[in-house]
Amino acid sequence: MSWSQLATEWAELWGELGRPAWAAVAESTGIRSGSRVLDVGCGSGEFLAYAASLGATVAGVDPAEGMVDLARTRVTNVELGDFGSLPAGPFDVVTAFNALQFADDTDDALAALVAVTAPAGFVAIVNWAERELNDLDVLERSVDEGEPSPDGDLRLPGGLEQLLADGGLELVASGAVAVPWVLASDDDLVRGVLLGEDASVQRELGPTVLAAAAPFRQGDGYRLLNHFRYAIGTVVE
Repeated sequence: MSWSQLATEWAELWGELGRPAWAAVAESTGIRSGSRVLDVGCGSGEFLAYAASLGATVAGVDPAEGMVDLARTRVTNVELGDFGSLPAGPFDVVTAFNALQFADDTDDALAALVAVTAPAGFVAIVNWAERELNDLDVLERSVDEGEPSPDGDLRLPGGLEQLLADGGLELVASGAVAVPWVLASDDDLVRGVLLGEDASVQRELGPTVLAAAAPFRQGDGYRLLNHFRYAIGTVVE
């Protein structure tokens, strides 16, 4: 199932997960009234709406038409596109939340972000931390048919920092930030973990997911503690 088809359900179950990371990026880059912000791989537009609430002028691009349609219900300046088709800018802050790792070439994708960033502006990259820092991994392992693939370099400590250094950026901030995932019901949890699977698969694997999630149950719902890693670099004049 495509990201366009999943857009509404993804936004419902996952769209607000990154809020603590948004705050870390906004604080480190000084997003405020008058800031020009571009979010690449903007999904359903939650971070764009957050940045706009701080007074920023925002723009976004995403390769999934369904995501673009949803994002436009939050902010107006969102276009269909990817790392190879960015608006000219310049932007004071350019962000990519859980997006850069999907590029065919991460170095080329980073160079594209830098190219539309103003002198002395900021590029912020955010993605999932290594699996051992994520309660979600317990649930994913419960339904994996085999061993999960090793964590990619960008998920490991120092990976994002090295990427920015290789791209000629001066590191200004980096770290790991807790991003709790809170679900209101069994149904929400199963749909979130098995997002994109058809109803028959969700019925088959749902009990396995719920059994694995038992340690994270709170009342009628669940709270899983996960982490994102982030690194922010500035464009050297």
